[in-house]
Amino acid sequence: MDNPAVGRILREIADLLEIKHDNPFKIRAYRNAGDLVANHPHAVASLDASGLREIPGIGKDLAARILEITETGGCAYHRELVAEFPPSVLDLLHLQGVGPKTVATLYRELHVRTLDDLEQAAVSGRVRAIRGMGAKKEALILKALGERKRYAGRHLLARADEAALALAAHLRQHAPGADITPVGSLRRGCETCGDLDILAAGADQSLMEALMAYAPVERVLAHGETKSSVLLAGGLQADLRLVPSESRGAALQYFTGSKTHNIALRDRAMSRGLKLNEYGLFRVEGDERVAGETEDEVYQALGLDWIPPELREARGEIEAAEARRLPRLVERDDLRGDLHTHTTETDGKDSVAAMAEAARGAGLEYLAITDHTQSLAMANGLDEPRALAHAKAIRALDGHGGVRLLAGVECDIRPDGSLDLADDCLAALDVVVASVHSALNQDRQQMTERLLRALEHPHVDILGHPTSRMLLRREPSAVDIEAVVAAAVRYRVALEINSQVHRLDLSDIHARLARDLGAPIVISSDAHSRDAFGVLRWGVVVARRAWLEPRDVLNTRPFAEFKAALRRNRAR
Repeated sequence: MDNPAVGRILREIADLLEIKHDNPFKIRAYRNAGDLVANHPHAVASLDASGLREIPGIGKDLAARILEITETGGCAYHRELVAEFPPSVLDLLHLQGVGPKTVATLYRELHVRTLDDLEQAAVSGRVRAIRGMGAKKEALILKALGERKRYAGRHLLARADEAALALAAHLRQHAPGADITPVGSLRRGCETCGDLDILAAGADQSLMEALMAYAPVERVLAHGETKSSVLLAGGLQADLRLVPSESRGAALQYFTGSKTHNIALRDRAMSRGLKLNEYGLFRVEGDERVAGETEDEVYQALGLDWIPPELREARGEIEAAEARRLPRLVERDDLRGDLHTHTTETDGKDSVAAMAEAARGAGLEYLAITDHTQSLAMANGLDEPRALAHAKAIRALDGHGGVRLLAGVECDIRPDGSLDLADDCLAALDVVVASVHSALNQDRQQMTERLLRALEHPHVDILGHPTSRMLLRREPSAVDIEAVVAAAVRYRVALEINSQVHRLDLSDIHARLARDLGAPIVISSDAHSRDAFGVLRWGVVVARRAWLEPRDVLNTRPFAEFKAALRRNRAR
């Protein structure tokens, strides 16, 4: 099992223990272990008990649990806890704003066991009658239930990728000579995926039996000679398709492109007396094969440059490919710095030194430490004296591990658009990321004016996660994004693509708008631990879908050039 899957089981143990009102130290230990494992840079499945105990926070008992999970795919203790509750209780924990304590109260007071039970209790007004809940909490629960219905059947890009890689690895063990590739919306890098599409070229039909034998399969939906479908644990549907080796390229193209992209390609083929399907590109008359073994030859035969999967959305890529004007898309290795990270000074899990060392290990040359400010009391946010003292400590470590450090903050934007720290404090820092974390339900005019006022502030360099969305959990705030981008262009404030898998904010659509209008853009991790820099890959996927080249992203530049491009330094 990979790290995120192991971490998920450990966190579920913590949640179930909290529902049981178990020992809070035990709950915290499992929850912290889940986070540590999920974000660990090395596969925990490759570690023995002593190696696991070297991870800070993992003791003898936790190491034994992790070993059991990695060796068997599960954990007896987890199964015992699950057996104490109806399985549907875990569904309640996935609702926005409904944590283990709330679930425990609802379970105990109202005998809520399913999402339907919860909806009936909220609609009838019984939730608000519980002490500590109230009408506001009841309304939030109803909103979360509505959003869950809208998001049903969708999965975060990173989770779909994790499941696809594990399934593909299993299939390759049974068909080592075949080419097995995840395709569909996952290969295009869509922020959420409905199901998994796995293409196997050059495998025989016995691979279908290997799919059926895959441990996470909960139900077989269809079992055929060239296509089978299964339902995996966690609700992901996986479809496996077999094609001959000579059709690999055509099938990759066919099962990767969006519907509109593929229709445009088929129309283009028809206009040339050709027909295109998953088996190849053929002449209409005589059925002579023209191309099909590689994607590149399919596109070339249609008079096009090969189009990167992320661009196959019918947003001008075919015209650009015909004119030989496709962008050289940004890649993860192009990133030289990270501009949004947190440490133990607020709600991070590691020190400045540890973050610098991890950044170097991730191939970065510079790093901004941007801990939260005082409005985020639950994150132990910084007031002015602490912010300045923290900046001094960061600067004292500049160059540690070979990484240049910038002393900054992620400054809260208050509901009226003012900033959370005094101007003289912000002016004394190297970089300021301004973000919204509260009053997310303001109307479109209020939220837009709030962001515009923050962008106008002379000490704001970067606008963090501009729409405050949480994928599959919370809609973006209502905001006039064109007005925000225009202001970013005017004041030379960089707009962030936040790489956290539940944010990916800016979206690809908004990031392309920013690029087209000339706004500066950065790709940041929002890392809260030394193991979290890996999420930068997801921000890069968003940037690629937005047609961004390295020159469009400020933190692809060398340190001195990047620092000179910051709004505060350009203004001098």
